[in-house]
Amino acid sequence: MEKEIPEDIYAERLKNMEKIRIWHQEQRAIRAINALKEHGFEALYVADRHQAHAELLNRIPASARVGVGGSMTIREIGILAALEAQGNIIYNHWKPGLSQEEILNIRKAHLTCDIFLTSTNALTIEGELVSTDGIGNRVCAMTFGPQKVMIVAGINKLVPDIPSALQRIKNIATPQAIKEADLAVPCIQTGFCADCNSPQRACRATIILERRPMLTDILIILVGDNLGF
Repeated sequence: MEKEIPEDIYAERLKNMEKIRIWHQEQRAIRAINALKEHGFEALYVADRHQAHAELLNRIPASARVGVGGSMTIREIGILAALEAQGNIIYNHWKPGLSQEEILNIRKAHLTCDIFLTSTNALTIEGELVSTDGIGNRVCAMTFGPQKVMIVAGINKLVPDIPSALQRIKNIATPQAIKEADLAVPCIQTGFCADCNSPQRACRATIILERRPMLTDILIILVGDNLGF
């Protein structure tokens, strides 16, 4: 019969397991950050959402007009309330009570704002970003228009390569995002992409940033927390 592990030793092993998990996570993150830098992006790794919040707040002046894409990640780190308190003008099309015309105008404003905040659906260890939209305002603003783009991504979005990124978008990110939005799309029934032709289909336009677009200043903050879908 296997001998039972003493409670104090078991607790120490659990602590060590957590240290190993963090070590492995950091090694993957460092490789991705280095690859992003080689591809012309400004990139950094922070341990958690609180550090991500602090980095953004430190980098965004009160005078900046800030656009925010349809990103759960940006809202999870709580930066929008801090920017409002700082006095920034914020183009937020998720704000309650907006008319369809107002929402469209805000989406257009994303293309000409001073700073555009968003996330990406997947980030490869080799330094590529893969993002999918239903309308396209986010992926357009990520590539051209704003003076500065700041992309925040949780460690859960880090994948080995582009095929893995596309699979993540189809079968992990999109079904969850669609479920949260409660849209009439087949993937909310099964949890998997059906490659549908639904009028409410959200995966319509996909961009792969292999290198930093020539005229776009992009900062990527990779966070050691799980954020977004």
